[in-house]
Amino acid sequence: MKDYSDKSFWLATYGDYVSNPPLQGDLNVDIAIIGGGFTGLSAAYNLRKEDQGCSVAVLEGEIVGFGASGRNGGFSMTLFGLEPAVTKSIFGHQRTVEAHQYMERAVDYVNELINQYNLQSDYWFPGFLRAATTPGYIKRIQHDLELLTSMGITGITWIDAEQIKGEVNSPRFLGGWWEPRSGLLNPAKQVRELKRLALQFGAQVYEETPVLEIHRETDFTLKTPHGRVIAKKIIFATNAYSHLFPQLKRKQVPAFTHMVATEPLNQAQLDRIGWVNRQGIEDARNLVHYFRLSIDNRLVMGGSDVSLAYGGNMDQDMNAHTFSDLERDIIWLFPHLKGIQITHRWGGPVSVPLDMAPAIGFLGDERAMYSLGCVGHGVSMTHLNGRTLADLALERKTDLTDVWFVNRHMIPWPPEPVRTVASQVIRGYLRLEDSIFERHINRKV
Repeated sequence: MKDYSDKSFWLATYGDYVSNPPLQGDLNVDIAIIGGGFTGLSAAYNLRKEDQGCSVAVLEGEIVGFGASGRNGGFSMTLFGLEPAVTKSIFGHQRTVEAHQYMERAVDYVNELINQYNLQSDYWFPGFLRAATTPGYIKRIQHDLELLTSMGITGITWIDAEQIKGEVNSPRFLGGWWEPRSGLLNPAKQVRELKRLALQFGAQVYEETPVLEIHRETDFTLKTPHGRVIAKKIIFATNAYSHLFPQLKRKQVPAFTHMVATEPLNQAQLDRIGWVNRQGIEDARNLVHYFRLSIDNRLVMGGSDVSLAYGGNMDQDMNAHTFSDLERDIIWLFPHLKGIQITHRWGGPVSVPLDMAPAIGFLGDERAMYSLGCVGHGVSMTHLNGRTLADLALERKTDLTDVWFVNRHMIPWPPEPVRTVASQVIRGYLRLEDSIFERHINRKV
């Protein structure tokens, strides 16, 4: 097996892992799932749970959790797309409410799965803090809270600087939204526990089995390096890698986000930052910072900027400039940690549709399905999307398949090279707006 330890702190520190063998020879199944992340493995589990007569095979090009599912921050949260105001401006009041309700259900579903099957993924449920670091960000967060309140969404409250200081001791936090309904987990452990669950329920999982070609006739023929899969239906659970398949090429683009992890904090450092409830935290930037403590007391931080790739290029995992910014920003947020050592640096792609909202649906006809576009907030959503995909594949009309972003119309990204230009323009606008909000900040440490 190849060495994947450079792909994330979570994968590097997982311990011994033995991947499933690649597919050898031909295989006939009812449903083939392309992608062994949260979405694909949740779909496999749900398909087998609901229909023991349905044969299911998951085909993962590398190892389970190679993509975003093994590299993310591990935030199981209710945030849908970019932020509520953006969702409402594009899709309207009622759809924003429905999206939030889906995400609340997604967070509850992750909680339910972990507790029901005793999944060992260092999970806890400490809540989520979205913190403002400038007066402008206070206004942004308060506007979002007023918007949610006007739509009848409850459970999220404003806390002021003094209240935040009781949760985490940073001189930069001026206020924020507090949401108890949010969990944290180790994503590499979670995705491999989902693999165990899918196998337990009778799905087949093949790792290091990339799908090279797909031919669509009466059934689907999926060509792999050492075999073929004949399937009546297929599910593209490929998220940020979806553009590599011609059928999904213009539905999303990958944007690469980057993360760092410190050495474990000692007790004196923990006492000084006072992060007593260990909740996940994001700031209110467009290009957010997101940060948390790991189970072994490392500060894990990601965000700050994104990298974009041309065409099918997926080699933007490492970005020295962003890593440097993140290391600086840790000390800016927590001056008590000056001198802390960074032990891990990594990156990975998130899936971004042009209209900044997720999508699930049929592709061509009802024999092919896809899920993509979590815009960096996919830990909880992908788990529930797997269940939604299972309902679609089993031809069941449910409250999940009736959600508005199932089989919604998507605005396609333009073809290259216009796609790259357009994505750079959007990134530039988001960075400009952040710089305006932060024009009085000096991040030098």
